[in-house]
Amino acid sequence: MSGFEIFETDEIDAVLEPYDWPFPRENEPAIAEIWARETARTSAMFNGRVLIQHRGERDGRVFRAGYSPTDYRSFLGWIRLGNPPPLVRNGFAMAALQARDGAFLLGEMGQHTANPGKIYFAAGTPDLGDVVDGRVDLAGSVLRELAEETGLLAGDVRVEPRWTSVMGASRIAFMRPVRIDLPAEDARALMLERMTTLEDDELAGIHIIRDAGDLDEGRMPPFQLAFLRHVFGV
Repeated sequence: MSGFEIFETDEIDAVLEPYDWPFPRENEPAIAEIWARETARTSAMFNGRVLIQHRGERDGRVFRAGYSPTDYRSFLGWIRLGNPPPLVRNGFAMAALQARDGAFLLGEMGQHTANPGKIYFAAGTPDLGDVVDGRVDLAGSVLRELAEETGLLAGDVRVEPRWTSVMGASRIAFMRPVRIDLPAEDARALMLERMTTLEDDELAGIHIIRDAGDLDEGRMPPFQLAFLRHVFGV
């Protein structure tokens, strides 16, 4: 898919560092209007602190990045306004969950979330809870988000020590291969069962994707489509 660079790395070297992002100051009225509209639609929105990627580049088999905190309200406003400059990225990790039979398992976001009905791998915007000794632990974020959204725990899966990154101008999705030793239908049933016990019901369902014919152009974001097409050789 045009507009994305897809590449493999062994490591993501991400650090927390200061950065003066002018967008929140320069766009406060628009941000306030967007936040009012979003919170009127759902009361589940929480204006916590999230991390934006203000620099990032490949260095051989390592991707080096700098992150800095902002409030979710400003971050969401930036997304809804079309990611205006100066250039920063939404840089997040995803659990590219694959069953024993090769099928991928993706979640469908609930109607009360910021992206209702969208279908993609378990993921989340990194936040200060992902920072360990000044470094942004994106590998840890993969397992945390997988557990929070699907109920699958570290002992249920095997995580491969590599990444496939899908990078655009304002977004980079770090896909971490995660395997579950069950056929796709059984894995889906387990996830749906675990989801009934979770405190937050972020997902409305689980989708099994076996080949390019299962792709949903309307509900999968472009970066998710780009990754799956890459894997399927389309």
